[in-house]
Amino acid sequence: MPFELPTEYWDFLESDAAVSEGGCAGFPGYFVLWHPDEVEEQNRILNVAELAPGFLGFGGDGGGEMLAFNAAGAIYALPLVGMAPRHARKVANSWSEFQQRIQR
Repeated sequence: MPFELPTEYWDFLESDAAVSEGGCAGFPGYFVLWHPDEVEEQNRILNVAELAPGFLGFGGDGGGEMLAFNAAGAIYALPLVGMAPRHARKVANSWSEFQQRIQR
């Protein structure tokens, strides 16, 4: 993988309050997080390095889009069909920003 999952993401997953799927305010509305042990394999299966260089997938919206970090730690949604950086839509500037939108 070109880069690793951000530390703040790991901290969230290790916390007692962590959720692996649920709703969030704003886009994408619903999210599913891949288990960290699955991230490398899922990125390989989806050919992320080839189709969307500069991104690291870590989950999805439960439908047709993958959630991914860029190298700066911002979160983007990329379509699973027609995946390309030019189709990336910014979701949040960081994991912390996204985490604040998670609805419990």
